Amino acid sequence: MAELDEAIDTIADSIAQTGALTFEASRRYDEMFQTFRRVLEDALDAQPTMTDAARVAMSMVDTASRAIQSNFPNPQHRDCCDQCSACCNLFVSVPPGVTSLIADHIRKTFTPEQQADLLQRLATAAATIEQSTTTAEVRVRCPLLGDDNRCTIYEIRPLSCRAFTSSDARKCHRMVFGTAEERTTTIDQDPGHYRLHIEATDALQQAAARRNLNPRQKGFVHALLDQLSPAAT
Repeated sequence: MAELDEAIDTIADSIAQTGALTFEASRRYDEMFQTFRRVLEDALDAQPTMTDAARVAMSMVDTASRAIQSNFPNPQHRDCCDQCSACCNLFVSVPPGVTSLIADHIRKTFTPEQQADLLQRLATAAATIEQSTTTAEVRVRCPLLGDDNRCTIYEIRPLSCRAFTSSDARKCHRMVFGTAEERTTTIDQDPGHYRLHIEATDALQQAAARRNLNPRQKGFVHALLDQLSPAAT
């Protein structure tokens, strides 16, 4: 009987120790994101413009995401791959600074002919979006998606595009291209990666508010169309 009691005590102690370690790991995990947000906010406030802030946010979130992937065990499988572009047909919102950053890049790297073609595609996509009742219903090919199904601004793509990951590309295709019966409304996301991007998006909104600027997110297609239209230059 004493041996049984000792065995039970050993098991109970092991569970208690593991529980305490798990609790501490959970606390440190949340603290990691709090530290990221605090350091990010300081960096954003130090930038002269929201365009610069957006560039810094993208850089910091990419670095943090790579660190999570490199240092955490059992990373979530990602089915995302080159030229898999189903998610590039969904509605995209952008926080302050992102659109102007992308517009500046396009003006510097696209030829006048490419910019004119892009403006036409943006106008067509905007008209399609306006026919939808809700943003969740939107299914329109991103005007910045090339004929080869590669993003033409991949290095500075919006935060929401960077945030999206999927463990099952087939579910993505059903969600975007499937019938009403086939569509799913949820795609499993890499939780740490996704949380970083949510924090960065909100941080940009709060940074804009502290500068007395409009902090609201905007639809990317309409915002970029406004930025690149001749009247805006």
